[in-house]
Amino acid sequence: MNTLSLTRIRFLALICLVLFTSAAQAQQQERQILSRIFFQDDQAKTIRWADLYQGSPPTLGEVKDVDGFPTIDPESQSLVQMEAVDGMLFVGVRDDKDGAHQSGWVLIDSGVEAEPHDGHIDYHYSSKPKVRAACLDEKQGNPAHLYVYDQVFYLANDKREGYTRLDPSRVRPSDDADAIIAQAQFLPGGGGHITLAAVGNQVGYSTWIDREGDNCGRVDVTNFANRKIAYSLKLPHGGLHGATASSGKVFFAPTDGICWVQADVAASSNPEQVKINHISLGKHLDTEKPIRTGAFATLGKHVLFVTGDGPTAALQMLDAASDEPVPHKLNLDLDDGARPTGPAVGMAIGNFPMAVVFHEHAAGSETQNKVSLVELDPNADGDFTDAKVGKVLDVGRSKVSGHAGHHAATFLPDQRHVVFSNPGDGTLGVLRVRRLEAVAELKVGGVPSKIEAIGGPSGH
Repeated sequence: MNTLSLTRIRFLALICLVLFTSAAQAQQQERQILSRIFFQDDQAKTIRWADLYQGSPPTLGEVKDVDGFPTIDPESQSLVQMEAVDGMLFVGVRDDKDGAHQSGWVLIDSGVEAEPHDGHIDYHYSSKPKVRAACLDEKQGNPAHLYVYDQVFYLANDKREGYTRLDPSRVRPSDDADAIIAQAQFLPGGGGHITLAAVGNQVGYSTWIDREGDNCGRVDVTNFANRKIAYSLKLPHGGLHGATASSGKVFFAPTDGICWVQADVAASSNPEQVKINHISLGKHLDTEKPIRTGAFATLGKHVLFVTGDGPTAALQMLDAASDEPVPHKLNLDLDDGARPTGPAVGMAIGNFPMAVVFHEHAAGSETQNKVSLVELDPNADGDFTDAKVGKVLDVGRSKVSGHAGHHAATFLPDQRHVVFSNPGDGTLGVLRVRRLEAVAELKVGGVPSKIEAIGGPSGH
């Protein structure tokens, strides 16, 4: 081989190297992470995760199990609600032996780091998710409901008549599982199937689900400072299954409408002098039974909830900052047999509040599942009374079985996308919320249900 030929080969090799490097850099740029997605697989009874990458449409990386997640018996245990705070994911575990088998909670580090920088946040995805602590035994009281108030986790321990409080900001990188478990505080209050609200990291309001008897309408007010029930309230209606706090008020969902009280952060009021307010939601036309709701969502000063089914289904919103909150009703006009679930609420780009409400059908139904995308404040005046349904879209199937198998949705930190689960299809869907359009369907397998997104665009 002559010198000229060797020179040409080296030159061509250099060009190939440059082109390969440029292509790799371009691919790396194209693969910028949009968020990290976590979802419960109701079939495998585990938490799975994947990175969602930016693009038109967004794409999903490899779906993986969380390292160290405990093995859950699919026949006798189930995952309950999960929530995310400060890069941590908290998951409840329930068993079918009233807590006598193994129930409790699992705390997961998402592996996402948020670094404040020049007025914005840079997100780094340098680590894989891992379990920081798991507390599963016969002493956890079979939890069901999970809440976040003031960036703190609260897990209701139904069979212990109380709840577990864990502040993720107090978990240090050096803490092992035992140290984290030791930080979890048990607080007495509530019974049966507990729902609860916490205010100012000082006081908790926890409910009893009884519809009759001494505990009908009972709400326990617990002082966090001494971990004791300060007093109990007696609401005019029982069957309590829902609670939240907003704007210095605490709201409850009994069998008839909504009850609310002014929050007593010092837990020092005389229960006989506490004013219990009741808001009627009307009656069902066919049965004359009072209309109720079962869960709340909050967005700023507003409390949102769904009522009814089929043509009577509605999204209702009230301004908790008002002296006398009055719900505003937005009719959803669902198909016969459809029931609204949610709402999932969040802010779209431009501080544009939105809600996502799924139309679900009973297990085995072949009717098309849908979702309503609701613009909560079209004229941007801070008042939700002009809320309207922006669009109704078809979605994949649910796979409802008790509390499991429902659609769930999470707003991404980029404020442009919502990711939701289709349990019956083994897929995740992606919405562009301001454009009111579905942009991707991502196959993940199993039965994906509850879902959370942690972290915004990488490098931003």
